[in-house]
Formats: sequence, structure tokens, C-alpha cells
Amino acid sequence: MKILITGNMGYVGPAVVRHLRSRFPDAVLDGFDAGFFAHCLTTRTGLPERDLNRQSFGDARALRAGDLQGYDAVVILAAVSNDPMGERFAGVTDAINREAAVSLARAASDAGVRNVVFASSCSVYGIAQGGPRREDDPVNPITAYAASKIGTEQALATIGGDTVITSLRFATACGMSARLRLDLVLNDFVASALATGRITILSDGTPWRPLIDVADMARAIEWAATRTADHGGRNLVVNAGATTANYQVRDLAQAVGRLVPGCTVSINHDAPVDSRSYQVDFTRFAQLAPAHRPQLSLDDSIQGLIAGLQGIDFADPDFRTSSLIRLQVLKGLIADGFLSEDLHWSKPDAAHWTPEIEEAA
Repeated sequence: MKILITGNMGYVGPAVVRHLRSRFPDAVLDGFDAGFFAHCLTTRTGLPERDLNRQSFGDARALRAGDLQGYDAVVILAAVSNDPMGERFAGVTDAINREAAVSLARAASDAGVRNVVFASSCSVYGIAQGGPRREDDPVNPITAYAASKIGTEQALATIGGDTVITSLRFATACGMSARLRLDLVLNDFVASALATGRITILSDGTPWRPLIDVADMARAIEWAATRTADHGGRNLVVNAGATTANYQVRDLAQAVGRLVPGCTVSINHDAPVDSRSYQVDFTRFAQLAPAHRPQLSLDDSIQGLIAGLQGIDFADPDFRTSSLIRLQVLKGLIADGFLSEDLHWSKPDAAHWTPEIEEAA
């Protein structure tokens, strides 16, 4: 088996690479990444890319069918990865998250790749009242990031041929990674609890969010990268997560407070209700992939984050302005002249740029 993973040097990628190497020790696993976040390591156990056969650097917008010859599966993780980044780089978000992803999927089909996996998002449901959302329910994307995901899903549905395409509408990611992001709700709460001893929720804490640990995202990707068309159809869109893992924001904060000794939780009960709220039904995924359903509980994810952050001596109360926030990294690279506003490397040797990678101190 030969698998290409684009965007492997982000937050989810290290977990995917580790899991696929464990499941398929003899497989050829290749990574392809622009390298924007290569230096954002949160581990002392070595580079996650050591589990790859090859790491290539380049722009996902430039991949063509000739680059994909011989691969059995292509996993599309490369993306502008959240709402704040999508707002700051709206045009680029569409170009990378939708145009490049669709182009890559078409190229994979042309190259005879057996499986394409697209990392979509449950954020496409946006503001959703009336119970957990199913795949056939109306979507309501309210951000550039969410719009790019649903736009990609719709375009993927038009690709002909024999390639089996799976769009995994992932719940909100959480959990420890070798390249941790702290711009995600649960991860933020754990970091705040460890660095400051308190969690402050500016809203009333009632919005709903579904969660999935990156380790369980990797298990879902394994299934999607190996499934056949008789398990869900040739082109499948499916919510990826667990129906039992829908939580209100205040419940997440209180769970973290319970597991971090001395942590206090403050909720602004007088704040207006945040309309960005949705629950998600993951029944279809459980039926299609019973052996790949999420295994980690909320407490498992919290305890993994605590152990991982303590393992790198994390204690930064100003982490929201640090390199653990992806938008801050991009802003810094642009300010230093390394990146253009359309997120292309702008130094003379950008096309051959190799990042200087250091493990977290």
C-alpha cells in the first residue's frame, strides 16, 4: 500500500502518520506539506515525520496527476484550518481548502488512485436548531472556512471514475499532538488551566460542540483510505465522531476544572447566548465503520493534553499570542517577509525551502 498525506505537518497529521504506520508497518507513507508549521513542535520524542518513507515540501495548489502516480490513497489534510484564519485569509481559504482540494481529488482520479479522503468539518452545520444534525439535513455555513468545506464536498460529488471518495465531516478536533494547536476549545481550556489556574468563558457556556480526539480522527481516516464502494457508496459524505460526544462549552470547562487540581472556572451567565451552536448525529459513521468508532473519552483527551503539555514544561499564560496559535504563526511569517498575503513563500529560495526544525524546549 502507498499513501500520500497532504498537510501532514499540521495538528492532525502527526496522529494520522503514527496511526497508519502502526496499522500498516510495511506501507509506503509519504508526506507533502508547505512547511508553515514545521517548527511548531510540542514533543521531545523526535520528529513525527520519522514514521514516513518520504517528506516532500511544496504547495498543495501545485500538485498534478503526474505527482500521484502509483498511490493507492491520498489523504487531503492541507487547509487553512479554522475560522479566524479563514476570516483573515478568506480568498486564500477558498483557493486552498476548496480549489486545491478539488483539483487534487480530480488529479488522483485521473492517476487511478483507489481512495481519496477529504477532511471536512461539522462546522458546515453552523447555527443549527432542532436536534443533532444528520448528513442529509440542511447545512448553514457561516464562516469562510465552513463554506470552503461544503463547497469542496459538492464539487467532489461531480468527479467521475472509479476512485472511492470520502468526505469526513469531523467533529471539533481536540487532544494532544506532536504539533499541538491551542486555538481549539478543549485544548485552550486545558492550556489555560495549566498556565493560569483558571478558565474564563466569556459567553454563557450553553453552545453545543461535538468533539473528536486526533487519535480517533486518524482511525476514521484509516477506514476511509481503505474502504470499498460497497461500504457507503463511491462518493460518501459522513459525519465522523460519536453522538455521545456532543458537549456544551460549560461542560467542557467544568470537566477540565475537575481534572486540573486548583483550577477555577468562571462563566459569564449574563452574556447573550452564542448562536453558533450545533449538535451532530454520528449514527451513519457508527453503522458504516463499527470497528473505527471513536475510542477516547473526554477525560482521556483532557488527561492526554495535561500529560503532553506538562511533558514539555508548558507554562505560558500568554499562549494565545504564541506559535501554538496557527494564525499567529502565519502573521509572523508574513511580517518577516517569508510569506506573501496569498500564502506563497516569498523568499528567493522559497521553492526549495527546507525548514529548520527544532524540538520544543
